[in-house]
Order: sequence, then structure tokens, then C-alpha cells
Amino acid sequence: MQSYQGFEQGPIRPPSEAASLLLRVTRNCPWNRCTFCSVYKKQKFSLRPVADVIADIDSIHRFATQLQEGCHSWDLTAENLSPSEWPALVAARNWLAEGMKSIFLQDADTLVIRPENLVSILQHIKMRFPQVERITSYARSDSVARISPRNLEEIAAAGLNRIHIGMETASDNILKMISKGVSKETHVTAGLKAKTAGIELSEYVLTGIGGSEFSREHAIETADALNRIDPDFIRFRTLHLMDSVNLFAGTPDIRYQWSTDLVQAEEILLLIERLEKINSSVKSDHSYNLFQEIDGKLPDDKQLLADILRTFIGMAPEDRAIFQVGKRSGHFVQLSDMEIPVRRKQVEELCRQSGITPENVDDQLHRMVQERMRRGIPF
Repeated sequence: MQSYQGFEQGPIRPPSEAASLLLRVTRNCPWNRCTFCSVYKKQKFSLRPVADVIADIDSIHRFATQLQEGCHSWDLTAENLSPSEWPALVAARNWLAEGMKSIFLQDADTLVIRPENLVSILQHIKMRFPQVERITSYARSDSVARISPRNLEEIAAAGLNRIHIGMETASDNILKMISKGVSKETHVTAGLKAKTAGIELSEYVLTGIGGSEFSREHAIETADALNRIDPDFIRFRTLHLMDSVNLFAGTPDIRYQWSTDLVQAEEILLLIERLEKINSSVKSDHSYNLFQEIDGKLPDDKQLLADILRTFIGMAPEDRAIFQVGKRSGHFVQLSDMEIPVRRKQVEELCRQSGITPENVDDQLHRMVQERMRRGIPF
């Protein structure tokens, strides 16, 4: 057995976990076949030994305690720390600056490990950091659905109080084409089990995942599943991937047809219109999303959220193009920013210099996204 190699952190976390300490419980993804995801491709999945995760927790506790006691001098210098200790020190310092209120367990699916091991980790976290208010994790619906209700309740009681599930879509047709490895019913079963156990649930919806051909099916089926689950959060993410990716690899005779911003706006509107009798918070909390101002609580804010999309859909083509370019170029954050004269003029000039028109804006932006991805520029 390999000896402890020091504190580890994985590559990603949800935007809502920006202030969280990242603790790596598993490495990479146990499924790793979804055609839309490139994060863990060519990486082998493994479980970190529970003892290693405990050691990580202890390292963070030791450094956080030293920093809180004002130990900024020679004790925390290169001469007194091994290279394997530096990542823990950096993580502790950053977490201390954020208030030490939340922890996110990495990587793609912490709930794949044995329930008793996860409970041990959670209990050690609470022992070392009793002030922590939230412990969260990514999870696959398939993993949650396999856990017994009793074990889920034990996990919740030990401190895991929110999970993030990538639903992406609830269309069985699309789920098969993107090799997601779950069904609509598995999504629903997992979501209901998490809620029953008392764990907050964030469900992620990937807009554009059905392309233009299956956009309506994606919206209708996903809304139906969400209505049955009533998750605490519904979070939108916009699909972006290289044209070279065969997204519908699960159905070789169908080729993905990417959808424009207008099609995706109509898709999100249809989905929101079909959300009924649930109390979810709906958020579009990623900078790449076209409509970041989508942020409300159902059922009270349903009309407000829908009106954001209706405003964009009802714009003159020239105005829609200006907003699309302004948002993607960072001049705009939300639709109302178009009313700021200096910003609008800057975007109009950018369109003029780049030769962007209402007729070619979608192709131009698509090429821009492709170039950013080719060069590895993050969104």
C-alpha cells in the first residue's frame, strides 16, 4: 500500500463552493463515459484511503490553528515545511480568509465510497471543525439511488447536508445518446431519496444538451423530473464543447446539431413554464451562462424568471446580437446592462470591427468559443 503523499485537491468544484475548503475523497470519476465531459478523461478513478483523508483534515486543522494563533514567522517557512505540506498550508490560509464555514468533498462522486467510510470522514471533519455549517459533495444519481435510506440518513446525520447532482437532462433518449449511464427514473429516485434523508439537493440542468433537434424534448422531460423531485436548487449550465466531439456517441446514426442562443432561451423558457407546484430556487450561477440574472424562488418568482427570457426572445434581431456579443465579451452581465450607453457603444463598435451582424452572430460566437476551447482559455 502506498504511503501518504500529502494533502490533495481535485480540479473542479461548483461556483457556489468558491469559499469552501476542498477535500479530496476520491480521485476523478467512477463513470467517466459522459460524452460532454472532458474533465477526467484519460484519468483513472481511485478511492483515497480513509486514513489519507483524515490526515488531510488534520493538516488543515494544524495549519489553521497556527495561523489563527498568529504563527506567521519562521514556523511556516520553506525551511520548516516539507514540499508535501505546502498545499495544506495554502488551502488552510485561503479557507481561513473565507471564514471556514463550508467544505466541499471532491472529486466527481464522493457517495460512491462505502457509507461507513464517508460517515467516518464526516465525523472527523465535525470533530476538528465544529464551526462548519455546510459540507457538500458532487454525486451521481446512480450512486445515490444505490444507497439504502438508512445509510443516507446516517450520512446526513454525520454532517453531509448538500449534494450536487448533474442531472443534465431527464430525457431517456438524450441520456442514452450522451452515455450518461442513468435513466430519468434513476434521477427521480436519487433526488427523492436525498430529500427524504434531509440532504439539500442541487440539480444541474445542461442547456443545449439536446441540440436544436431535441431541445423541446429536453425541456419537457427535464421539467417533469424536477417537478417530481422538487429539489432545493435548480442550476443551469450552458453546454460548450469542441465540434470534434461526438456528443451523441450512444446513437451513431444521429449527429448533434448545436443550438443557438435563441433556441436555448426558448428551451429554458419552456422548462421554467413547465415547473409546477415546487419550491426550488432557480439559479444561472455561472459566468458563461447567457442569462446570469436568472435567480429566483419558485413559485413566487416564476413570472419574473420567464420574463427575462421573453424579453430576450422578443428583442429585435439587432438588439439580440448586441446582447449576445456584449455578454460573451464581458461588457454586459445582464440584459439591463444594454441600457448603459457607454457599454452599448463599445459593443456596437466591437461588432462593427469584427463584422458581426444579426445574420452571422451565432456562427461568429460559435467560432469564438471553439477558439477559446482550442487554446484552453477557461470560461
